[in-house]
Amino acid sequence: MAVTQSSLQKHVAVLAFPFGSHGLTIFKLMHRLASASPNLHFSFFSTKKSNDSLFSAADIPHNIKPYDLDDGVPTNHVSTQHPLETVELFLKTTPENYKRRLEMAVAETGRHISCLMTDAFLTFAGEMAETLDVAWIPVFVAMPYNVSAHFYTEQIRQLLINGLEEESMVRIENQTLEIIPGLSMMKISDLSDEILMGDSGDSLFSLMLSKLGSVLPKASTVVMNFYQQLYSTDLLKDLKFKLPGLLNVGFLTSQLPESDADSTGCLAWLDRREPKSVVYIGFGTVVTLPQHELVALAEALEESGVPFLWSLRDDKVKELPGDFLERNRGNGKIVARAPQTQVLGHVSVGVFVTHCGANSVFESVANGVPMICRPFFGDHRMNGRVVEEVWGIGVKVEGLVFTKNGVVKSLELVFGHEKGKKMRENVRLLQETVMDAAGPGGSATRDFNILVEKISRF
Repeated sequence: MAVTQSSLQKHVAVLAFPFGSHGLTIFKLMHRLASASPNLHFSFFSTKKSNDSLFSAADIPHNIKPYDLDDGVPTNHVSTQHPLETVELFLKTTPENYKRRLEMAVAETGRHISCLMTDAFLTFAGEMAETLDVAWIPVFVAMPYNVSAHFYTEQIRQLLINGLEEESMVRIENQTLEIIPGLSMMKISDLSDEILMGDSGDSLFSLMLSKLGSVLPKASTVVMNFYQQLYSTDLLKDLKFKLPGLLNVGFLTSQLPESDADSTGCLAWLDRREPKSVVYIGFGTVVTLPQHELVALAEALEESGVPFLWSLRDDKVKELPGDFLERNRGNGKIVARAPQTQVLGHVSVGVFVTHCGANSVFESVANGVPMICRPFFGDHRMNGRVVEEVWGIGVKVEGLVFTKNGVVKSLELVFGHEKGKKMRENVRLLQETVMDAAGPGGSATRDFNILVEKISRF
């Protein structure tokens, strides 16, 4: 970008949603934008815990500065371990916590905000941008199927109400969403509670998400953590109609961060295994596996005899069956944290056992690894449907719950069945597709360059 007096004054405020991999996703996008636009200044707003992790890398561009937000957690707070507890506490402080830090960033830099780039979940950011009289660029981390469902929440809820009056709950849950463009393969049971229930109840998170369908069309540009080539024709056409400024910049977390060190020796351990022979197990930072499922998974791994690498928090290791670690010391490795991108890219990994979070699915696709899916909440069930039935690159566990027999069946299918061979071929083809799109002349590169131009011009 040519250096101009106006470009030197640009100040992009980046507002993260500091939970799961949301913070990392928008951080990675900002990192790329800052490297491509050295004359723009970027202020990044997230919680201290999130910032400490994200900014621990040594290669942060000079034109990025972090600001710590109040996380809303009271002093001496005793956690209930509910997955949305910290989210709800955080949302009680919004949007005021963001506004205070924005004012600080403007005062410290001497530059007014020229553009507001935020996680799309922060639906109040549209109003903030309007007040500041600047462009709003929401970044959607989840798959576009999830975005589409938020545009049709009223129709979905009416479908549910009508069905409940006429059919049993089991039949309603299995009803497909044929009325929604691009979602004909989805079932009502795949949808999150936030979509089905909306703003009913007292959840601030549900209330925030219930506004997605109405606020996203007001954005200057909507950025998707996705590739244009992976949409169905109907889905892409419908979203482009609703979001004319839609940009698909590709998977934002699949590129290997230089700081992703292998302090636990996972890669050296994988080096000693046969190609495509290892099961990698990881459920992200939010999901906690119930003890009975953790035990069932461990027993299935032991019975199958398949080599495994398991990313499992230290406090959960004690819930494993007695002597499990000793009995499987030669065949398995358990670590508190694995460098997931590097692990999935290793030639020895043959399948990824995952909760089906969007970024985990994307990283698996980017590395050509099929999946065994155990969805938990949010968009996980929709993602699992895409993995198994739309793309044909994985299988959901029987009954969507880990049992010893169910996991053994899934492992046998992936490693020994003809369907497993087909999954490997399908994911290899998807990997090639996204690599082409991410290349110098690819669609994701083109859309990223358009985004660079836009934030430089706003």
